[in-house]
Amino acid sequence: MDTSITDGGSFNASMPTSPGSMINQYKFDEEDEQEDPGAKDIFITVDNPESHVTTIETFITYRVLTKTTRSEFDSSEYEVRRRYQDFLWLKGRLEEANPTLIVHPLPEKFVMKGMVERFNDDFIETRRRALHRFLNRVSEHPILSCNEDFKIFLTAQAWELTSHKKQGPGFLSRMGDTVRAVAASVRGVKSRPEEFNSMQEYVEAFSQKMTSLDRITQRIVKEEREYLEELKEYAPTYTLWSGSEEELAEPLKGVASCVDRCFQETEEQVRQFSDTLAPALHEYVLSAETLKAVLRRRDFIQAELEAKNEALAAKRADRDADPRERGVVWQSLLGKDPEEARQQRQQRLTGEIHELKEEIDKLEDRMEWANNALKGDWSRWQRSMRTDLKEVFITTAQKNVDHYEKCLAVWESFLLSMRSEVGDINQPSSDDS
Repeated sequence: MDTSITDGGSFNASMPTSPGSMINQYKFDEEDEQEDPGAKDIFITVDNPESHVTTIETFITYRVLTKTTRSEFDSSEYEVRRRYQDFLWLKGRLEEANPTLIVHPLPEKFVMKGMVERFNDDFIETRRRALHRFLNRVSEHPILSCNEDFKIFLTAQAWELTSHKKQGPGFLSRMGDTVRAVAASVRGVKSRPEEFNSMQEYVEAFSQKMTSLDRITQRIVKEEREYLEELKEYAPTYTLWSGSEEELAEPLKGVASCVDRCFQETEEQVRQFSDTLAPALHEYVLSAETLKAVLRRRDFIQAELEAKNEALAAKRADRDADPRERGVVWQSLLGKDPEEARQQRQQRLTGEIHELKEEIDKLEDRMEWANNALKGDWSRWQRSMRTDLKEVFITTAQKNVDHYEKCLAVWESFLLSMRSEVGDINQPSSDDS
Protein backbone atom coordinates (compact mmCIF):
# COMPACT_ATOMS: atom_id res chain seq x y z
CA MET A 1 0.00 0.00 0.00
CA ASP A 2 1.10 3.51 -0.77
CA THR A 3 2.74 4.83 2.38
CA SER A 4 1.96 8.38 1.39
CA ILE A 5 -1.67 7.49 2.01
CA THR A 6 -1.41 5.41 5.12
CA ASP A 7 0.98 7.80 6.76
CA GLY A 8 -0.72 10.97 5.57
CA GLY A 9 2.09 12.20 3.31
CA SER A 10 2.07 14.83 0.58
CA PHE A 11 -0.78 15.44 -1.87
CA ASN A 12 -0.88 13.73 -5.22
CA ALA A 13 -0.09 15.89 -8.24
CA SER A 14 -3.50 15.00 -9.66
CA MET A 15 -5.08 17.07 -6.88
CA PRO A 16 -4.07 20.70 -7.58
CA THR A 17 -4.28 23.31 -4.88
CA SER A 18 -4.31 27.06 -5.29
CA PRO A 19 -2.39 29.36 -2.90
CA GLY A 20 -5.55 31.24 -1.97
CA SER A 21 -7.61 28.12 -1.45
CA MET A 22 -9.30 27.86 1.94
CA ILE A 23 -8.27 24.23 2.13
CA ASN A 24 -4.59 25.13 2.28
CA GLN A 25 -5.35 26.66 5.65
CA TYR A 26 -7.46 23.62 6.48
CA LYS A 27 -4.53 21.21 6.27
CA PHE A 28 -4.37 21.70 10.01
CA ASP A 29 -0.79 22.99 9.79
CA GLU A 30 0.36 19.44 10.27
CA GLU A 31 3.56 20.47 12.03
CA ASP A 32 1.25 21.89 14.71
CA GLU A 33 -0.96 18.83 14.65
CA GLN A 34 0.56 17.36 17.77
CA GLU A 35 -1.92 19.40 19.71
CA ASP A 36 -0.89 21.00 22.94
CA PRO A 37 -3.29 19.72 25.63
CA GLY A 38 -3.08 23.11 27.29
CA ALA A 39 -4.50 24.72 24.14
CA LYS A 40 -7.85 22.94 24.45
CA ASP A 41 -10.60 25.51 24.86
CA ILE A 42 -13.77 23.42 25.12
CA PHE A 43 -14.50 20.64 27.62
CA ILE A 44 -17.61 18.46 27.42
CA THR A 45 -19.00 15.86 29.81
CA VAL A 46 -21.93 13.54 29.12
CA ASP A 47 -23.35 12.06 32.32
CA ASN A 48 -26.41 11.63 34.56
CA PRO A 49 -28.70 9.53 32.33
CA GLU A 50 -32.42 9.81 33.13
CA SER A 51 -35.27 7.60 31.95
CA HIS A 52 -38.43 9.22 30.58
CA VAL A 53 -41.70 7.35 30.07
CA THR A 54 -44.54 8.81 28.03
CA THR A 55 -47.70 7.32 26.57
CA ILE A 56 -45.91 7.05 23.23
CA GLU A 57 -42.36 6.03 24.07
CA THR A 58 -39.67 5.39 26.64
CA PHE A 59 -36.34 7.12 26.17
CA ILE A 60 -33.17 8.19 27.99
CA THR A 61 -31.78 11.71 28.19
CA TYR A 62 -28.21 12.57 29.15
CA ARG A 63 -26.86 15.71 30.74
CA VAL A 64 -24.34 17.54 28.55
CA LEU A 65 -22.04 19.89 30.49
CA THR A 66 -19.86 22.28 28.52
CA LYS A 67 -17.09 24.56 29.73
CA THR A 68 -15.38 26.81 27.21
CA THR A 69 -13.24 29.90 26.78
CA ARG A 70 -14.25 30.45 23.16
CA SER A 71 -15.33 34.00 22.38
CA GLU A 72 -18.22 32.95 20.13
CA PHE A 73 -20.03 31.47 23.16
CA ASP A 74 -22.08 33.89 25.27
CA SER A 75 -21.22 32.07 28.50
CA SER A 76 -18.38 29.95 29.79
CA GLU A 77 -20.61 27.12 31.07
CA TYR A 78 -23.72 25.36 29.74
CA GLU A 79 -25.90 22.51 30.97
CA VAL A 80 -28.50 20.90 28.71
CA ARG A 81 -30.20 17.53 28.40
CA ARG A 82 -30.11 15.59 25.15
CA ARG A 83 -31.53 12.29 23.95
CA TYR A 84 -30.00 9.93 21.42
CA GLN A 85 -32.04 11.36 18.55
CA ASP A 86 -30.46 14.78 19.19
CA PHE A 87 -26.98 13.30 18.83
CA LEU A 88 -28.10 11.58 15.63
CA TRP A 89 -29.38 14.90 14.27
CA LEU A 90 -26.08 16.61 15.08
CA LYS A 91 -24.05 13.92 13.33
CA GLY A 92 -26.24 14.23 10.25
CA ARG A 93 -25.84 18.00 10.12
CA LEU A 94 -22.07 17.77 10.52
CA GLU A 95 -21.83 15.27 7.66
CA GLU A 96 -24.17 17.35 5.51
CA ALA A 97 -22.05 20.49 5.98
CA ASN A 98 -18.73 18.62 5.63
CA PRO A 99 -19.30 15.55 3.43
CA THR A 100 -15.65 14.52 3.23
CA LEU A 101 -14.65 15.14 6.83
CA ILE A 102 -14.57 12.08 9.08
CA VAL A 103 -17.20 12.51 11.79
CA HIS A 104 -16.69 10.20 14.77
CA PRO A 105 -19.29 7.41 14.83
CA LEU A 106 -22.22 7.22 17.21
CA PRO A 107 -23.28 3.96 18.87
CA GLU A 108 -26.04 2.14 17.00
CA LYS A 109 -29.64 3.03 17.68
CA PHE A 110 -30.48 -0.51 18.69
CA VAL A 111 -29.04 -2.93 21.21
CA MET A 112 -25.41 -3.96 20.80
CA LYS A 113 -24.57 -7.64 20.81
CA GLY A 114 -24.47 -9.07 24.30
CA MET A 115 -27.04 -6.65 25.73
CA VAL A 116 -30.20 -8.40 26.94
CA GLU A 117 -32.44 -5.42 27.59
CA ARG A 118 -32.52 -2.18 25.66
CA PHE A 119 -32.31 0.06 28.71
CA ASN A 120 -30.43 -2.01 31.26
CA ASP A 121 -27.65 -0.32 33.23
CA ASP A 122 -24.83 -1.79 31.13
CA PHE A 123 -26.42 -0.62 27.89
CA ILE A 124 -27.04 2.90 29.21
CA GLU A 125 -23.50 3.24 30.55
CA THR A 126 -21.95 1.90 27.33
CA ARG A 127 -23.99 4.37 25.31
CA ARG A 128 -23.18 7.26 27.67
CA ARG A 129 -19.45 6.68 27.25
CA ALA A 130 -19.84 6.49 23.46
CA LEU A 131 -21.84 9.74 23.35
CA HIS A 132 -19.26 11.43 25.59
CA ARG A 133 -16.51 10.29 23.28
CA PHE A 134 -18.40 11.45 20.18
CA LEU A 135 -18.86 15.02 21.46
CA ASN A 136 -15.28 15.32 22.64
CA ARG A 137 -13.93 14.10 19.30
CA VAL A 138 -16.04 16.73 17.56
CA SER A 139 -14.85 19.40 20.01
CA GLU A 140 -11.21 18.54 19.23
CA HIS A 141 -11.70 18.90 15.46
CA PRO A 142 -10.52 22.25 14.04
CA ILE A 143 -13.39 22.46 11.54
CA LEU A 144 -16.29 20.50 13.03
CA SER A 145 -15.98 22.21 16.41
CA CYS A 146 -16.72 25.57 14.75
CA ASN A 147 -19.95 24.31 13.21
CA GLU A 148 -22.99 26.42 14.21
CA ASP A 149 -25.18 23.34 14.74
CA PHE A 150 -22.60 21.97 17.18
CA LYS A 151 -22.72 25.21 19.17
CA ILE A 152 -26.53 25.14 19.22
CA PHE A 153 -26.50 21.49 20.32
CA LEU A 154 -24.31 22.38 23.31
CA THR A 155 -26.11 25.55 24.35
CA ALA A 156 -29.78 25.60 23.29
CA GLN A 157 -32.59 24.59 25.60
CA ALA A 158 -34.74 21.66 24.47
CA TRP A 159 -37.49 23.79 22.88
CA GLU A 160 -34.90 25.95 21.09
CA LEU A 161 -33.19 22.88 19.67
CA THR A 162 -36.53 21.47 18.50
CA SER A 163 -37.28 24.75 16.73
CA HIS A 164 -33.83 24.82 15.13
CA LYS A 165 -34.19 21.25 13.87
CA LYS A 166 -37.30 22.24 11.91
CA GLN A 167 -35.23 24.74 9.93
CA GLY A 168 -33.16 21.94 8.37
CA PRO A 169 -33.55 20.66 4.80
CA GLY A 170 -36.98 19.25 4.01
CA PHE A 171 -37.82 15.68 3.15
CA LEU A 172 -38.02 16.32 -0.61
CA SER A 173 -34.61 18.01 -0.59
CA ARG A 174 -33.05 15.08 1.24
CA MET A 175 -34.81 12.70 -1.14
CA GLY A 176 -33.35 14.58 -4.11
CA ASP A 177 -29.84 14.30 -2.65
CA THR A 178 -30.38 10.58 -2.09
CA VAL A 179 -31.55 10.02 -5.67
CA ARG A 180 -28.54 11.90 -7.07
CA ALA A 181 -26.17 9.98 -4.80
CA VAL A 182 -27.63 6.64 -5.93
CA ALA A 183 -27.37 7.71 -9.57
CA ALA A 184 -23.74 8.73 -9.05
CA SER A 185 -22.91 5.44 -7.33
CA VAL A 186 -24.44 3.52 -10.24
CA ARG A 187 -22.52 5.62 -12.78
CA GLY A 188 -19.32 5.42 -10.75
CA VAL A 189 -16.18 7.45 -11.36
CA LYS A 190 -13.85 7.07 -14.33
CA SER A 191 -10.49 8.14 -12.95
CA ARG A 192 -10.37 8.24 -9.18
CA PRO A 193 -6.91 9.44 -8.03
CA GLU A 194 -4.72 6.49 -7.07
CA GLU A 195 -4.33 7.66 -3.48
CA PHE A 196 -8.07 7.34 -2.95
CA ASN A 197 -7.99 3.86 -4.47
CA SER A 198 -5.34 3.06 -1.85
CA MET A 199 -7.57 4.53 0.86
CA GLN A 200 -10.46 2.37 -0.34
CA GLU A 201 -8.34 -0.78 -0.24
CA TYR A 202 -7.02 0.08 3.21
CA VAL A 203 -10.51 0.73 4.59
CA GLU A 204 -11.88 -2.53 3.16
CA ALA A 205 -9.04 -4.56 4.71
CA PHE A 206 -9.30 -2.65 8.00
CA SER A 207 -13.06 -3.21 8.11
CA GLN A 208 -12.68 -6.97 7.62
CA LYS A 209 -10.08 -7.26 10.39
CA MET A 210 -12.05 -5.12 12.87
CA THR A 211 -15.30 -6.95 12.15
CA SER A 212 -13.59 -10.30 12.77
CA LEU A 213 -11.95 -9.09 16.01
CA ASP A 214 -15.23 -7.57 17.18
CA ARG A 215 -17.14 -10.79 16.56
CA ILE A 216 -14.56 -12.94 18.35
CA THR A 217 -14.30 -10.54 21.31
CA GLN A 218 -18.08 -10.50 21.72
CA ARG A 219 -18.07 -14.29 21.71
CA ILE A 220 -15.27 -14.42 24.30
CA VAL A 221 -17.15 -11.99 26.56
CA LYS A 222 -20.30 -14.13 26.28
CA GLU A 223 -18.40 -17.32 27.08
CA GLU A 224 -16.52 -15.66 29.96
CA ARG A 225 -19.82 -14.52 31.48
CA GLU A 226 -21.19 -18.04 31.22
CA TYR A 227 -17.98 -19.31 32.86
CA LEU A 228 -18.44 -16.79 35.67
CA GLU A 229 -21.97 -18.05 36.31
CA GLU A 230 -20.56 -21.57 36.71
CA LEU A 231 -17.69 -20.36 38.88
CA LYS A 232 -20.14 -18.53 41.12
CA GLU A 233 -21.70 -21.85 42.13
CA TYR A 234 -18.36 -23.62 42.48
CA ALA A 235 -17.10 -22.20 45.80
CA PRO A 236 -20.34 -22.78 47.78
CA THR A 237 -20.28 -26.42 46.72
CA TYR A 238 -16.85 -26.90 48.31
CA THR A 239 -18.07 -25.13 51.45
CA LEU A 240 -21.09 -27.43 51.74
CA TRP A 241 -18.86 -30.46 51.21
CA SER A 242 -16.55 -29.37 54.03
CA GLY A 243 -19.45 -29.73 56.47
CA SER A 244 -19.64 -33.47 55.92
CA GLU A 245 -15.91 -34.28 55.68
CA GLU A 246 -14.25 -33.58 59.01
CA GLU A 247 -10.79 -34.72 57.89
CA LEU A 248 -10.97 -32.63 54.70
CA ALA A 249 -12.81 -29.66 56.19
CA GLU A 250 -9.87 -27.21 56.17
CA PRO A 251 -8.54 -28.07 52.68
CA LEU A 252 -12.08 -27.86 51.27
CA LYS A 253 -12.66 -24.48 52.89
CA GLY A 254 -9.30 -23.38 51.49
CA VAL A 255 -10.27 -24.41 47.96
CA ALA A 256 -13.63 -22.63 48.37
CA SER A 257 -11.83 -19.47 49.45
CA CYS A 258 -9.41 -19.65 46.50
CA VAL A 259 -12.21 -20.22 44.00
CA ASP A 260 -14.18 -17.33 45.44
CA ARG A 261 -11.23 -14.93 45.25
CA CYS A 262 -10.43 -16.05 41.70
CA PHE A 263 -14.08 -15.52 40.81
CA GLN A 264 -13.80 -11.91 41.94
CA GLU A 265 -10.60 -11.39 39.92
CA THR A 266 -12.13 -13.05 36.84
CA GLU A 267 -15.22 -10.87 37.18
CA GLU A 268 -12.96 -7.80 37.04
CA GLN A 269 -11.16 -9.19 33.98
CA VAL A 270 -14.44 -9.82 32.14
CA ARG A 271 -15.61 -6.32 33.06
CA GLN A 272 -12.47 -4.89 31.50
CA PHE A 273 -13.09 -6.90 28.34
CA SER A 274 -16.72 -5.83 28.05
CA ASP A 275 -16.26 -2.19 29.18
CA THR A 276 -12.98 -1.32 27.48
CA LEU A 277 -11.75 -3.71 24.79
CA ALA A 278 -15.08 -4.71 23.21
CA PRO A 279 -16.45 -1.13 22.85
CA ALA A 280 -13.13 0.12 21.44
CA LEU A 281 -13.05 -2.59 18.76
CA HIS A 282 -16.72 -2.11 17.94
CA GLU A 283 -16.23 1.64 17.66
CA TYR A 284 -13.69 1.09 14.91
CA VAL A 285 -16.03 -1.29 13.11
CA LEU A 286 -18.40 1.70 12.97
CA SER A 287 -15.51 4.00 12.03
CA ALA A 288 -14.75 1.81 9.03
CA GLU A 289 -18.36 2.19 7.87
CA THR A 290 -18.04 5.96 8.34
CA LEU A 291 -14.91 6.00 6.19
CA LYS A 292 -16.66 4.02 3.45
CA ALA A 293 -19.49 6.56 3.46
CA VAL A 294 -17.03 9.48 3.27
CA LEU A 295 -15.26 7.89 0.30
CA ARG A 296 -18.63 7.35 -1.42
CA ARG A 297 -19.50 11.03 -0.90
CA ARG A 298 -16.14 12.05 -2.37
CA ASP A 299 -16.81 9.83 -5.37
CA PHE A 300 -20.27 11.38 -5.74
CA ILE A 301 -18.72 14.84 -6.14
CA GLN A 302 -16.23 13.52 -8.70
CA ALA A 303 -18.96 11.67 -10.62
CA GLU A 304 -21.01 14.86 -10.74
CA LEU A 305 -17.99 16.79 -12.04
CA GLU A 306 -17.27 14.15 -14.69
CA ALA A 307 -20.91 14.20 -15.82
CA LYS A 308 -20.81 18.01 -16.20
CA ASN A 309 -17.59 17.80 -18.21
CA GLU A 310 -19.17 15.21 -20.49
CA ALA A 311 -22.20 17.46 -20.93
CA LEU A 312 -19.91 20.41 -21.72
CA ALA A 313 -18.03 18.39 -24.36
CA ALA A 314 -21.35 17.36 -25.92
CA LYS A 315 -22.58 20.97 -26.02
CA ARG A 316 -19.35 22.14 -27.62
CA ALA A 317 -19.53 19.38 -30.21
CA ASP A 318 -23.13 20.33 -30.90
CA ARG A 319 -22.21 23.99 -31.27
CA ASP A 320 -19.38 23.19 -33.68
CA ALA A 321 -21.44 20.73 -35.74
CA ASP A 322 -22.28 21.25 -39.43
CA PRO A 323 -24.95 23.99 -39.59
CA ARG A 324 -26.81 21.82 -42.13
CA GLU A 325 -27.57 19.31 -39.40
CA ARG A 326 -31.15 18.15 -38.94
CA GLY A 327 -32.31 20.77 -36.40
CA VAL A 328 -31.57 23.76 -38.61
CA VAL A 329 -32.88 22.03 -41.74
CA TRP A 330 -36.11 21.19 -39.94
CA GLN A 331 -36.59 24.79 -38.86
CA SER A 332 -35.95 26.00 -42.44
CA LEU A 333 -38.69 23.66 -43.63
CA LEU A 334 -41.02 25.41 -41.18
CA GLY A 335 -40.38 28.68 -42.97
CA LYS A 336 -37.62 30.09 -40.73
CA ASP A 337 -34.51 31.61 -42.18
CA PRO A 338 -31.72 28.98 -41.93
CA GLU A 339 -29.07 31.54 -41.00
CA GLU A 340 -31.29 33.08 -38.34
CA ALA A 341 -32.09 29.61 -36.97
CA ARG A 342 -28.40 28.77 -36.93
CA GLN A 343 -27.54 31.97 -35.02
CA GLN A 344 -30.31 31.41 -32.48
CA ARG A 345 -29.09 27.87 -31.96
CA GLN A 346 -25.51 29.05 -31.56
CA GLN A 347 -26.57 31.69 -29.02
CA ARG A 348 -28.53 29.11 -27.03
CA LEU A 349 -25.65 26.66 -27.02
CA THR A 350 -23.16 29.39 -26.11
CA GLY A 351 -25.33 30.36 -23.14
CA GLU A 352 -25.67 26.74 -22.02
CA ILE A 353 -21.91 26.23 -22.38
CA HIS A 354 -21.24 29.34 -20.30
CA GLU A 355 -23.58 28.08 -17.55
CA LEU A 356 -21.96 24.65 -17.60
CA LYS A 357 -18.47 26.17 -17.33
CA GLU A 358 -19.56 28.16 -14.28
CA GLU A 359 -21.02 25.02 -12.71
CA ILE A 360 -17.82 23.10 -13.51
CA ASP A 361 -15.66 25.83 -11.96
CA LYS A 362 -17.69 25.59 -8.74
CA LEU A 363 -17.54 21.80 -8.80
CA GLU A 364 -13.78 21.85 -9.35
CA ASP A 365 -13.37 24.10 -6.29
CA ARG A 366 -15.65 21.76 -4.35
CA MET A 367 -13.70 18.74 -5.56
CA GLU A 368 -10.41 20.34 -4.54
CA TRP A 369 -11.75 21.15 -1.08
CA ALA A 370 -13.29 17.70 -0.68
CA ASN A 371 -10.09 15.87 -1.70
CA ASN A 372 -7.84 17.91 0.54
CA ALA A 373 -10.30 17.83 3.44
CA LEU A 374 -10.43 14.05 3.29
CA LYS A 375 -6.65 13.81 2.97
CA GLY A 376 -6.11 15.99 6.02
CA ASP A 377 -8.74 14.17 8.07
CA TRP A 378 -7.36 10.80 6.98
CA SER A 379 -4.07 11.65 8.69
CA ARG A 380 -5.88 12.75 11.83
CA TRP A 381 -8.03 9.63 11.88
CA GLN A 382 -5.07 7.28 11.51
CA ARG A 383 -3.14 8.93 14.32
CA SER A 384 -6.18 8.84 16.54
CA MET A 385 -6.99 5.22 15.67
CA ARG A 386 -3.45 4.03 16.40
CA THR A 387 -3.31 5.91 19.69
CA ASP A 388 -6.71 4.58 20.79
CA LEU A 389 -6.00 0.96 19.93
CA LYS A 390 -2.49 0.97 21.41
CA GLU A 391 -3.89 2.35 24.65
CA VAL A 392 -6.65 -0.21 24.89
CA PHE A 393 -4.29 -3.09 24.02
CA ILE A 394 -1.82 -1.98 26.72
CA THR A 395 -4.65 -1.66 29.27
CA THR A 396 -5.98 -5.10 28.34
CA ALA A 397 -2.53 -6.66 28.60
CA GLN A 398 -1.93 -5.10 32.02
CA LYS A 399 -5.34 -6.23 33.29
CA ASN A 400 -4.61 -9.78 32.10
CA VAL A 401 -1.21 -9.79 33.82
CA ASP A 402 -2.78 -8.48 37.03
CA HIS A 403 -5.54 -11.08 36.87
CA TYR A 404 -3.23 -14.06 36.40
CA GLU A 405 -0.70 -12.81 38.96
CA LYS A 406 -3.41 -12.42 41.60
CA CYS A 407 -4.96 -15.82 40.85
CA LEU A 408 -1.48 -17.41 40.90
CA ALA A 409 -0.74 -15.81 44.28
CA VAL A 410 -4.03 -17.14 45.69
CA TRP A 411 -3.31 -20.72 44.67
CA GLU A 412 0.38 -20.56 45.64
CA SER A 413 -0.64 -19.42 49.13
CA PHE A 414 -3.06 -22.34 49.37
CA LEU A 415 -0.39 -24.75 48.12
CA LEU A 416 2.15 -23.57 50.72
CA SER A 417 -0.39 -23.96 53.54
CA MET A 418 -1.27 -27.46 52.41
CA ARG A 419 2.40 -28.50 52.18
CA SER A 420 2.97 -27.09 55.65
CA GLU A 421 0.09 -29.15 57.07
CA VAL A 422 1.29 -32.30 55.29
CA GLY A 423 4.78 -31.68 56.67
CA ASP A 424 3.41 -31.34 60.21
CA ILE A 425 1.49 -34.60 59.84
CA ASN A 426 4.53 -36.50 58.55
CA GLN A 427 6.86 -35.01 61.20
CA PRO A 428 7.66 -37.82 63.73
CA SER A 429 6.65 -36.97 67.32
CA SER A 430 9.04 -37.24 70.31
CA ASP A 431 7.08 -40.27 71.58
CA ASP A 432 7.81 -42.13 68.31
CA SER A 433 11.54 -41.49 68.64
